Amino acid sequence: MKITICDAERPGTTRSWLARLPILGSATMTVLITVWGASPGVGKSTLCDGLSQWLADMGQRVNHFREEEILTRPQFAVVAEEFKATGTVALGTLIAATAKFVDAVMARGDDVVIADALMPFVPTLLAMGHGEETIDAFMTELTEVLAPVRPVMVFLDGNAESALSRAATREGEHWLEWYVGKLASYQVSPPVADVASAVKYLQRERALTLGAVRRKDWGLVVIQRADELPPGEVLRVAQQGLRPWLGRTATHG
Repeated sequence: MKITICDAERPGTTRSWLARLPILGSATMTVLITVWGASPGVGKSTLCDGLSQWLADMGQRVNHFREEEILTRPQFAVVAEEFKATGTVALGTLIAATAKFVDAVMARGDDVVIADALMPFVPTLLAMGHGEETIDAFMTELTEVLAPVRPVMVFLDGNAESALSRAATREGEHWLEWYVGKLASYQVSPPVADVASAVKYLQRERALTLGAVRRKDWGLVVIQRADELPPGEVLRVAQQGLRPWLGRTATHG
């Protein structure tokens, strides 16, 4: 198993804006670790729990934003209200909510934010029918808003079909039908009607998410074949991959 950190994403390279920022441990720079994956069932939430515990055990102030908290975090209240009322969310609403969240993080003095399937909102934008140009423009604005918290994505790569099967085993016999139906109700491309088309859509979602993050020079750690690893091994390789961005925070892990 290996971790992929591309040269353009490595701290200290010419292209990376990370090179201009202080390292956590030598300054008060907050790090936002946003965890995504190739499919439900690939282990995002389990990894978020493990990273949160690891960093808390080292004395770091960790703000763990769980996936389901998008509807209850006060900074995202307007997002939840708008979605419930209209079934969609304006891009400006997402940006404004994220700015409020960053302000709250800075006010609390958090060292690390662990965000489970939150930013950069690419699946949400795809579900609302937005194309690649709109997503790229949105990412430009989002990256500016997130600059104070230095975003780093951990992407759990793997086989979407097998990950969906694992999620279905975990969630129950009707989960996969529900998930396919949810995707089918959205304006996604390619359209979803069954498991095979859901896998094709997830492959596009993966490509657009990774492409958007790379173009905006976020930190990026890709853990290959994560769906084939036990949770403890996924956590170990994630810790190793995150060390360049966490600086001295992670040296005792």
